[in-house]
Amino acid sequence: MPVSLRVPPEKVELIRKAAAEAGMSNTAYILQAIDEKLGIVKSREETIRAIAGWLSHEEAEELRQATRVFEETHEGDWA
Repeated sequence: MPVSLRVPPEKVELIRKAAAEAGMSNTAYILQAIDEKLGIVKSREETIRAIAGWLSHEEAEELRQATRVFEETHEGDWA
């Protein structure tokens, strides 16, 4: 089923940059985002939450610390 989207130029540029950083095509990146939103695949956060139940408290804290970098946004990355 063909689908057409009207995406504002500023979002198109964000998609292009994010896809390039992920080593993906724009289409693959958008489809992955749709899959995550629909619950077809799990996001990084959902995956971490799912496996965290198997970890000890100490291991879970180590995982939190190790993945904290993914919560940071650097303005220079988006300029």
